[in-house]
Amino acid sequence: MSRNIILHPYITEKIMMEMEKNNKLAFAVHKGSSKKEIKAALEKEFNIKIIKINTNITKEGKIAIVKLSKEYSASDVGSRIGVY
Repeated sequence: MSRNIILHPYITEKIMMEMEKNNKLAFAVHKGSSKKEIKAALEKEFNIKIIKINTNITKEGKIAIVKLSKEYSASDVGSRIGVY
């Protein structure tokens, strides 16, 4: 792919609660990327399995909220990528 899809982790207080309660993480992503591209990039980059993706366009850009498979802990992945 010619562009960088994943820009950086997106962290808010609400996302931190979602991480603990619902096994979800959020990332700022390239505005032109599709859900399939985001899923493939995240699964390859962080070696995780994603079961659902929701995207939102905000004034900060496009945000992808991903729900991880039960085999993976959002807290563990978050600590690996420097969220904590």
